Parts: sequence; C-alpha cells; structure tokens
Amino acid sequence: MKTPKCDKCSKKASITLEYGPHHYCEVHFTKFFDNRVKKTIRKYNLFKPGEKLLVAVSGGKDSLVVLHLIHKYYSQSNEIEVLIIDEGVAGYRNKAIKVAKDKCLQKKIKYKVIYFEKEFGVTNDEIMPLLKQNPKLGGTCAFCGTMRRNIMNKYAKKVKADKLITGHNLDDEVQSFVMNVFNNDFSRLIRTGARAGIIEHTGFVKRIKPLYETPEKEIIAYCAFNDIEHYSQECCPYSWSAKRNEFREMLNNFENRFPGTLFSVLRFNEKLKDNLKVSANQKKEFSKRLKECSKCSEPTEKTFCNTCELIIKLKDEKKKTKKTKPKVVTKKYNKKLTCATTKYNK
Repeated sequence: MKTPKCDKCSKKASITLEYGPHHYCEVHFTKFFDNRVKKTIRKYNLFKPGEKLLVAVSGGKDSLVVLHLIHKYYSQSNEIEVLIIDEGVAGYRNKAIKVAKDKCLQKKIKYKVIYFEKEFGVTNDEIMPLLKQNPKLGGTCAFCGTMRRNIMNKYAKKVKADKLITGHNLDDEVQSFVMNVFNNDFSRLIRTGARAGIIEHTGFVKRIKPLYETPEKEIIAYCAFNDIEHYSQECCPYSWSAKRNEFREMLNNFENRFPGTLFSVLRFNEKLKDNLKVSANQKKEFSKRLKECSKCSEPTEKTFCNTCELIIKLKDEKKKTKKTKPKVVTKKYNKKLTCATTKYNK
C-alpha cells in the first residue's frame, strides 16, 4: 500500500489519524498536536496569564508531555512548579521519579517529591498485602488514587497554586465516564471534565487537564517525534488489580474497529452534563455542607475525609494480619490485563 503524503506538505506522512483520516509528517503532526492542546486550554478556560501552575508529574509520557507544553508556551506568562509523588513501589517508582526529576533539572523548574510513607505512614508495597487479606476493602489503585489526590490538593494549597495540572488524556476521561455509568456513580460522573469538580471552594485547588482532548496513542507518537524522554519500561506491578483495565481494553477495541469512538463518547458526556448542570444554589448548598476533616483538615462532608477513612481501615486491617494468615488474592480481576497489555493496543 502506497504511503500517503502529509495533508500539509509534500512529504510522506509519518502518522495517520484514522478518525479523520488525517495524514501528517512529524513537523505538521507536532504543530497539530500543540495547537489542539492550546485550543483546549482556551476552550475550557483552564488557566489565565499570571496564575501559578502546579504540574503533577509521574515520569510517564502524559505528565512529561503536558509539562513540556506548559513550559514551552506558558513559562513566560505563568509561574510553574512540579509535584512528584512517591507511592512506595520498590524497583519501579524510583526509576520513573528519576526521569521526572531529571526533566525538571534540565528545564530549571522547581520541584518537590512527597512520599506516601512520610505523609500517611504506609506505602503501596505495604497496602497490597493488606488488600489481599481483605479484598472487600477495594483495589490498590483505588487507595493509591485517593491518597495521591489528597497530597496534590494539600501541596497545591501550600505553594499557593491557582491551578493543579494533571496529565489525564482523552482515553482516561472516556474510560472514567464509562466506568461511572457502569457503576451507577452519577455524582462522580458530573465532577469529571477538563476542569474537574463542580464547585469553587477555598479548600480545593481546581484540577485541570490540558490533554483532555488528546488520544493516548498520539501522545506516544509525540514523544517519539520530539525526543521526549519518559519512563515506559514497565507498568506498576499492581496495575492488574485495576478495574479500569477492563474498560480500557473494551474501548480500545471499539476505537480500533470504529475510529472516532472515543471523541464521540467524550462529546456525548459533555452534552449530557450540559443538560444536567448543577445550579448555583445547589453548588452553594454543597459548599455549605463541607467542613474540615478531623485528622488532616481537608474538605469533607463527614468527620473524616475519604483518604483518612482509608488509612483508618488499613491500620485496622494491619492489626488483624498479626492474628490471621493472608487469604488468596480475589479472582474478580483478570491478571492478564494490566496497563502494559491494554494501553498500547495498535
């Protein structure tokens, strides 16, 4: 089959985006990619000149691409700082963190590493055996995600950041939407979007997603075309326990067979939320119900925030481990489905 030419010039195309279809050489794909991210920032009013931006960086492709673009186009108009979180996964997390720190040093961006162990007194390596013993507590990824969000929000407030930037991409957003539908989790569904959350509250720093309309496969290509070093040797050893893998595989299959599926689901999600907008009065009522967590002072409707509740459960389970033998790992997850086996389908 003859290689198509770039839509913008006479060169051979280096990449084809099937949902167009669009054909681009490396130079014009980079321009297309950059322009879409900048358009997303404008379209959803993600941040303004003069605002301080805290970028959560893991060392993976998504967070390093978003850091690359924010620094490239907005370092003159906005103060940028980086947050790196060490969840405590021996032999894995330290490698990705080194890549993240090297990138910050290279671009002379201030960064801070915060450790689960120092913040919560527990690591992911310690959490996993406890969840094996009692699968009813949930999966490692659910615990990890809640604890990471807690750290991000607290640190963003500490450094007086106006916005907190994460590397969530189109695939992530569509997976979350479908998961919320399957889980009948309407309250979580309406909080998703390019600007996460539904209320403005002093206890929360607004989380924003510049890669909200950017497919994961294109992020991989962008890294390759622009020599953006990132950690990709292996996925988290606990990723098999994530329910998200099932949805990622399903949606990847649909996208491969019917290009444009992910964009269609995203637009449907947005139209749905436009027709179910939370009123100003509802937002005020919700805001009034928030109070400070008795342990960490983060906003919550309960005595303890979700993170502190999880830590309490972990400590209770830790006491039980001294009296009982660990149980066999739950069979509800397909251990063949991990980030590595579901993220890079072609």
